[in-house]
Amino acid sequence: MNLRERYNKEIVPALQKELGATNVHSVPKVLKVTVSVGIPAAQKDSKFIETVEHVLSRVTGQKPVDAKAKKSISGFKIRDGMVVGKYVTLRGEKMWSFLEKLVNVTFPRVTDFRGISTKVIDKTGNLSVGFREYLPFPEISPDEVERVCGIQVTITTDAGDYEKGLALFKQLGFPFQK
Repeated sequence: MNLRERYNKEIVPALQKELGATNVHSVPKVLKVTVSVGIPAAQKDSKFIETVEHVLSRVTGQKPVDAKAKKSISGFKIRDGMVVGKYVTLRGEKMWSFLEKLVNVTFPRVTDFRGISTKVIDKTGNLSVGFREYLPFPEISPDEVERVCGIQVTITTDAGDYEKGLALFKQLGFPFQK
């Protein structure tokens, strides 16, 4: 049984009972997953940007989109409209398969992993976790790594508050610190 089926058959009733929700639709659900990589101003060479695009498309299965600066900041040498990162937004079946892979494969492969801090959940119930390198993802083999960049995963929910978001992520199987 995949994560989406488990969510519908087991997690929703468990959350309904835990949160005291009378309606199935009031149970928090995952809306989207955004996977992003920031490109520093010093790394504007095409080889680095190509590596970032390749990594994001291999990890998510979708082509990344440019994240452009909304305003100029001279201290960071950033101009309006300059590409400052790449990101992919996952929804539907790809989102559920990515979440399942994240929980069951990626987190256990992180070196010296002792669980996620509960502080990574914001006050509206969304979870943001960063990886210093993209090696824990199973699609990337360590042999083909030329340059390592950090990767950010943001999971957006409709929980509305911290407690509901934490309950949802615990039920989904995210490994939190004790």
